[in-house]
Amino acid sequence: MDWIEFKTQLFEINSWTILRLPEDVSAKLPSRGMTMIEGELNGIPFKTLLEPDGKYGPGIRPSHWFAPDKKLLKEAHVSSGDTVKVVIKPTKEWINPELSADMKKALVSNKEVHRLWNDITPLARWDWVRWVRAVKTEETRKKHIEIMLSKLSKGMRRPCCFNRNLCSEPAVSKNWVLLDPH
Repeated sequence: MDWIEFKTQLFEINSWTILRLPEDVSAKLPSRGMTMIEGELNGIPFKTLLEPDGKYGPGIRPSHWFAPDKKLLKEAHVSSGDTVKVVIKPTKEWINPELSADMKKALVSNKEVHRLWNDITPLARWDWVRWVRAVKTEETRKKHIEIMLSKLSKGMRRPCCFNRNLCSEPAVSKNWVLLDPH
């Protein structure tokens, strides 16, 4: 796939700086769900997971988004409200997700589960991370981690019944849909 170039404005949702792809750019990607990309933000290289915005239905054009980390924003000399030049293309080389402390602790607590975790693909790991974090309460999150451990201990490599086309980050979404910018 060729490089895709576009300009867009960074915006803020609940103190997160968000880069949302224009719908026509998102439509060029190979997946409506999560997609790994490499690219440049104002000439600074990066590699990240694009999250789906969770928007769907008749007449709605879904898109993708990501939250550039502080290092990328600093190196690109940009912040929320700035217009940025972006060049991206999908990649099949998935980066591993960063694990929260509670997920790390749970995974290393069981040698068999940890061994399977290290054996599954980065894409499958992303599925688990997104499934665990996509809840509203701490109690439900703990339950998801317990279920993850149980399923992994039985050899299940991915969570079942998880829709990859929905926004799974509760800090910036409601009902699995990316919130509108402030």
